[in-house]
Amino acid sequence: MMYNPQLETFIRVADAGSFNKAAEQAYITPTAVIKQMNLLEDGLGVKLFERTHRGLHLTKAGISLYQDAKYIIGYCKDSVTRAKNAMQEDESVIRIGTSPMTPAQILVELWPKIHEHSPHIKFQLIPFDNTPENAREILANLGQNIDVVAGIFDETMLDLRKCDGFEISREPICCAVSVHHRLAQKNRLVVQDMYGENLMLMHRGWSHYVDELRDDIWENHNQINIVDFDFYNVDTFNRCENSNDMLMATKAWTNVHPLLKIIPVDWEHSIPYGLLHSREPSKTVQNFLAAVQTVL
Repeated sequence: MMYNPQLETFIRVADAGSFNKAAEQAYITPTAVIKQMNLLEDGLGVKLFERTHRGLHLTKAGISLYQDAKYIIGYCKDSVTRAKNAMQEDESVIRIGTSPMTPAQILVELWPKIHEHSPHIKFQLIPFDNTPENAREILANLGQNIDVVAGIFDETMLDLRKCDGFEISREPICCAVSVHHRLAQKNRLVVQDMYGENLMLMHRGWSHYVDELRDDIWENHNQINIVDFDFYNVDTFNRCENSNDMLMATKAWTNVHPLLKIIPVDWEHSIPYGLLHSREPSKTVQNFLAAVQTVL
């Protein structure tokens, strides 16, 4: 256990809204649960719960800790998994990080040819939670617990994340829309279809390819309203579906959200797609990239 186990009890109490229900779920007594929460509050020096005759409610401090505690627990569990994977590491194993935003489908498709070319190379999929914190840590430390991650990139992003990229293709920039959106019936868009719509774009400075698209829209198609956002994750796709806004996307994200449709657009904008890896890749990773280059 790499974190205070009282945090798990705290989350259980917050979700249940009751000491008694949390105790039943944990197979311990309500008294033990209350004692743990009292110790946690005393140790932190903050009040986490408002106790009323209608049940328990989180204070503002409790709400803040609830959000962070879930991340801490998930991160620690992932760390243990990564440590076990490292212990079992084989020199010929390529550890591929995968998340809803960074699916490994391209490598699955290339695998038969890669295996034919380099039968000694093995794949190991390492799932991770796509959060800003994980993106920073994993990409800056590729080669430690994860060797490669598939995704879109450019030089700006590589410099920001302190890693290198191996380009497999140039992916056309598409738009994702809710299946209930007025444009969802179309299989291809012209820019004029998007007039009067909100288009969600990553903030300026994240990618010069996205900045070129942004400038093109501002200069030539100002009937499209640009909405900035800061990070691609499942919440971003949920926001697109719930708000009925359009979202810049690529075909690699076709299966991220079942209620979104990704539609090509008749413009010339594209972005590199490939494998992110360490700036100083191991010999195994170098051989793997060489194999990918050969089969491509």
